[in-house]
Amino acid sequence: MTRRVVIVVCDGLGVGAAPDADRYGDAGSDTLGHVLDAYPTALPNLERLGLLSVLSPGRGTARGARGKALELSAGKDTTTGHWEMMGLVVERPFPLYPSGFPPEVVEPFERHAGVRVLGNLAASGTEIIRDLGEEHLATGRPILYTSGDSVFQVAAHEDVWPAEKLWGLCRFAREILTGEHAVGRVIARPFTGSPGSFTRTANRRDFTVEPTGETWLDRLAAAGRGVFGVGKIGDIFSGRGITDSVHTGSDTEGVEVTVEALRTGRADFVFTNLVDFDSKYGHRNDAAGFAKNLALLDRLVPQILEALEPEDLFFLTADHGCEATDVSTDHTREFVPLLAAGPAIRADVDLGVRDGFADLAATAGEWLGVAAPGGRSALDELVEPARG
Repeated sequence: MTRRVVIVVCDGLGVGAAPDADRYGDAGSDTLGHVLDAYPTALPNLERLGLLSVLSPGRGTARGARGKALELSAGKDTTTGHWEMMGLVVERPFPLYPSGFPPEVVEPFERHAGVRVLGNLAASGTEIIRDLGEEHLATGRPILYTSGDSVFQVAAHEDVWPAEKLWGLCRFAREILTGEHAVGRVIARPFTGSPGSFTRTANRRDFTVEPTGETWLDRLAAAGRGVFGVGKIGDIFSGRGITDSVHTGSDTEGVEVTVEALRTGRADFVFTNLVDFDSKYGHRNDAAGFAKNLALLDRLVPQILEALEPEDLFFLTADHGCEATDVSTDHTREFVPLLAAGPAIRADVDLGVRDGFADLAATAGEWLGVAAPGGRSALDELVEPARG
């Protein structure tokens, strides 16, 4: 039977401040712990996987194959987190623009758009749409904004800038954002509705800078293995190393697509991003919503586990933190969970603290027989020697 791997990334599900969190202004951060402190939530399935026991101090019953990982890359964003999972450590952080983008970036963007932009400041996405959406409808001027992450975000109403037209505008931005202005991601943020009730749609697209080095995905593709990206995975890697992908509109859909891919044998490696923790709740400081999404994931996890074949490994992790209980709406520098399950996985394994997210690709790579470019495999700890 063919071996497969599925990795589910809960975007923004940090499990405690990293040792260098104070350098990022994130001392004391603990996304999962603080959400559960504020909104106690029963998570029996995730607890069986070991999620609660990786919190510091440990909570819940110590069970499952569980550990947590420390990020080595400079930064705390989606791009660096996912790249490092796949064996590529980023030593130089992507540029940030707390005061907005400079004229040498904005002016060519405006010339291409044919209109001036609105905004050009660091802001919450939902708030800037609320504040500038009516003027945008009246003028057709796209809304440009950033955040505490390295992102160039463009929001537009789908009646004014249809999604595909907005994507084209963002592709142009990606082309000009190079060199010192090579931001991690250009994000198209379409929305609908009327003043007072604007709603962002599922037509978001991320245009990420191409990986700056080799990733495990590159090696999988070169070896002829199928790599299926679910959610924004294909965007994060600029399509590189991805043989098939599907954008999803919710975490529920993301899990459904993942389960179907396992049941149909769609790929050797299924790589899923569940973005709602980050985009809908963490960035909006909605701890109650974050807790409800945890309960939703807890109900859905058994579907993934039931779809696993005897030679499948399942991993659950995150790419960074995104505190939902503090005053900031930015990502936070935190440890991330590293949980493993599947028929071949031992029932009770403490993986401890892994030095780098790349241990994930190293472990999966050893299982599939395609070595990752970095990291230290934990496979010998997770499975019986005869299965390694």
